[in-house]
Amino acid sequence: MQLKSRATAKFSAKAAAILAVGAISLTACGGGSSTPAATSSSGGPQLVNSGKLTVCSDVPYEPFEFQKDGKIVGFDMDIANELAKDVKAELNVVDSSFEAIETGTALTGCDVSISSVSITDTRKAVMDFSNPYLNDDLTLVASDASGITNLDSAKGKKVGVQQATTGAKYAKDKGLDAQQFEDTGLLVQALKAGTVDAALGNQSVLGYAIKDDAKFKRVENYATGEKLGIAVKKGNTAMLDQVNATLKRLTDDGSLKKFETSWFGEAAK
Repeated sequence: MQLKSRATAKFSAKAAAILAVGAISLTACGGGSSTPAATSSSGGPQLVNSGKLTVCSDVPYEPFEFQKDGKIVGFDMDIANELAKDVKAELNVVDSSFEAIETGTALTGCDVSISSVSITDTRKAVMDFSNPYLNDDLTLVASDASGITNLDSAKGKKVGVQQATTGAKYAKDKGLDAQQFEDTGLLVQALKAGTVDAALGNQSVLGYAIKDDAKFKRVENYATGEKLGIAVKKGNTAMLDQVNATLKRLTDDGSLKKFETSWFGEAAK
């Protein structure tokens, strides 16, 4: 779990102008536009906007939600598309600040918030959460040439972390004299340039950064207990039940695991 706010840990920060003008409505990849929305009278959740599943998300935050070829894509968006299909609605993504999402105020105009939101007791006080859909544990990434196969073999070598994160704390607790970087982008650059021998951080971001680079692999994972969930307005049990049903379907048919591999690469063995 990042100890900083999620918004400060992005590869590319959102322009201040966007925050000034407020949320921007965007259309994500997928979803049907001609099918009517499910309503409470038909046994499904009531939607904020008829015929649309309105999802609040803080864009961009690769690989969870970001724009590519004019569409919003990412791990979270794969799940959002499946939820839209299940409620027979068009997916409509509202670009919101993460501050509005984590305080629950974004849910006044959205059916759900899907934006790499960690489940915490503080947030549970102002919104309801689905069952977790991702355990975002820490991972150690290194090249074969480094000779690093686990945490012990990384001792005495150059290991990079992002400052003020659980990765940095974990490295210190385990006796690593890690080099700290201001953000994950700089950490990944150092890893690929050979400035550091390995990188320690959240599996989602580091896994995405190296998934298409055969020189690097995730050599070991470390459980931190950080779990991501989909947020719904407090007391909206119909929507919460639907979200959990969709997540169960995606888990049971293997789709969720396929999404993980597609965006984060293969897990450490």
